[in-house]
Amino acid sequence: MSVPRISASSYSNTAPLIWSFLYGSQCGKIEIILDTAPARSSELLANKRVDCALVPVIEYQRIDDILLVPDVCVGAKELVRSVCLVTKGEDLRDVKRLALDISSKTSVALTKIIFREFFGSEPIYQITKPNLAQMLKENDCALLIGDPALMIDEKKYRKFDLAKTWRSFTGFGFVFAMWMTQVKKKETARKIDFANVRDEGLKHLDEIIANYETEIPLASNDFTKYLTENISFSIDENMREGLSLFYELAEKHGLIKKNKPLKFL
Repeated sequence: MSVPRISASSYSNTAPLIWSFLYGSQCGKIEIILDTAPARSSELLANKRVDCALVPVIEYQRIDDILLVPDVCVGAKELVRSVCLVTKGEDLRDVKRLALDISSKTSVALTKIIFREFFGSEPIYQITKPNLAQMLKENDCALLIGDPALMIDEKKYRKFDLAKTWRSFTGFGFVFAMWMTQVKKKETARKIDFANVRDEGLKHLDEIIANYETEIPLASNDFTKYLTENISFSIDENMREGLSLFYELAEKHGLIKKNKPLKFL
């Protein structure tokens, strides 16, 4: 019997959701494909190369015949820290050219919504790889996500947290990614208890942080705060309402063709 095949980003903010598959009770029970870019997981799911994937939430509206795994997510109730817009000092309302990190579709959509809906402006966009210095050579603002966003020198650059900006205008938290599965693979997906996997990972934060200590120069207590206070791995009602509003605005601004209703595993 073949084991389930899943995909996820290897950023630190997904680590509690996949620790069990790599090192814990679920090790060896699934095949997992890791990539730094969350967008890669959505491609694998859309192309039916995996049974389940941790996918940027905007892709739920773009991929046919998929279901959401309930309750488990990568999100933020207030401040996310690792999804941000960066300038050399300019205010966001003054931005004319914006480099977009190719790594995530949700954050790109959220950025466009913030400028169109809340600022009433439309910068010239450039899709690029996540290299801040290169991004700001030709642009006055850059979108960065994941671990690179945690390492921005805030003495040199001005950093605007996207979850905080979203909440300041809407009052809602934000969901960035969720586990999803193809409808035809739902029985395979039901064999994986993603909530228990998450809970097991959250019990091993010390090991998770140790795995990233050579890559991300954060003090251990600050890293713990990031994974316990900034990132939310469960969806509350406020975040669920924020997700619904995000989809409504994505449809309004032509970022998705149609706002399809949420369907869960």
